[in-house]
Amino acid sequence: MLLGKSVQRRSSASLPRWAACALLLAMASHAEAPRFPEEGAWRGEFDVNGDKLPFNFELKGKGDGTVLTLVNGSRRDAFFVTQPTPDSIFVRMNTYDAALVATLQPDGRLVGAYKSLVPNKENSLPFVAEHGVSYRFFNAPAAAGATAPAQRSLTGKWAIEIQTKEPAPNQVALLRQDGNRLDGVFMTVVGDTRELEGNVENGKFYLSGFTGPSPILVKGTIDETGRLDGAISFGLYRTIRFQGHKQADVELPDPYKLTYLKPGFSKLNFTFPDLNGNPVSLSDDKYKGKVVIVEIIGTWCPNCTDQTRFLAPWFRENQHRGVEAIAIGFEQVDSLDYARTTLGRFKEFFDIRYDLLFGGIADKKIATDKLQGLNFMAAFPTTILIDRKGDVRQIYTGYTGQITGQYYQDYVKRFNRELDALLAEPVPESVTPTTADNPAGDPQHGS
Repeated sequence: MLLGKSVQRRSSASLPRWAACALLLAMASHAEAPRFPEEGAWRGEFDVNGDKLPFNFELKGKGDGTVLTLVNGSRRDAFFVTQPTPDSIFVRMNTYDAALVATLQPDGRLVGAYKSLVPNKENSLPFVAEHGVSYRFFNAPAAAGATAPAQRSLTGKWAIEIQTKEPAPNQVALLRQDGNRLDGVFMTVVGDTRELEGNVENGKFYLSGFTGPSPILVKGTIDETGRLDGAISFGLYRTIRFQGHKQADVELPDPYKLTYLKPGFSKLNFTFPDLNGNPVSLSDDKYKGKVVIVEIIGTWCPNCTDQTRFLAPWFRENQHRGVEAIAIGFEQVDSLDYARTTLGRFKEFFDIRYDLLFGGIADKKIATDKLQGLNFMAAFPTTILIDRKGDVRQIYTGYTGQITGQYYQDYVKRFNRELDALLAEPVPESVTPTTADNPAGDPQHGS
């Protein structure tokens, strides 16, 4: 052994300087070679105030082009993975100003955090993820229902009563249980939680969801009378307690009646800058004689994202009919420079071909003050339909995504019916045909 080392030293020393340098560079390059997480199924756990919030994802690819897909029941959300260093990954949450940042450990685990990227709001949730694990809270039996829990089934529609010091709107939960697997959604007057996935065991239930914005954890118990008692944690933000009971006919307040024009108003007037700083108003020639859809959104808002996922392709298919749209973004920083980044990313991701304007800071009271005529901006998103005369004809609060089933189908059906009716109305005589109709589609304001 000593002889071998001696020979190795002499051999290295006898190398030409250029060859020795090349050898050292090769060794350094080899030492810094990227280490990629394994492809396939992963299970992570966030630490939320001492509670474990599980999430599932899949990795496909190694190196550039690697995709991380978050799994929530039937829902899939895909994100690109980059490697800032040879043993770390950075996953931007698409249009949300947040990211998963993690380091690959020697044992193959990922250890990191979900981090807000909003300036001066840099809070985070730590997590650990393990490869090759696909269950949610605990292993479900291989055959659905093989060891079904003994307590009452959670399948059905639930009236959810929020337990807070201040009055809070109640919610509706749509749950489906199969053995000890559980999935569903909690609906509120402002939208829904997106699809949640989890398990039931021994009178306890667990649900979680992570689709890009802050993750959600729901857990609680069901007693012998069938009553629920639990809590909903919104990851980075807050936790609320609730009770619930099955009620097939429970409904939320009518979303078409929550926000409305105050007495004396028939129109909505505003002027906001587009992403180039140019002022845009409903009184601009572009919108005269057109049916206009006004969306009040925020790129931080998951229900706004889902609504845009519906509206952007709808608009591309229908713009030739004489309809225009405007999205007004209220963002987490009151800065047009910041909005150029967030709304610009939003525009590109969803291929938005209507105007995006910056409304200001994400605050419902401020939005109400700036959108004069509204009684109150109850939620992001809010959808406002304006007829060819410039009169407000409908205001819809929130958004119900596809996971809500019949609620989503009813929304889409009514949306199309209302737009068909508005587009069938004649163009006012005061508006010239060339202004009101442009089959090729008007150019954008440069947003």
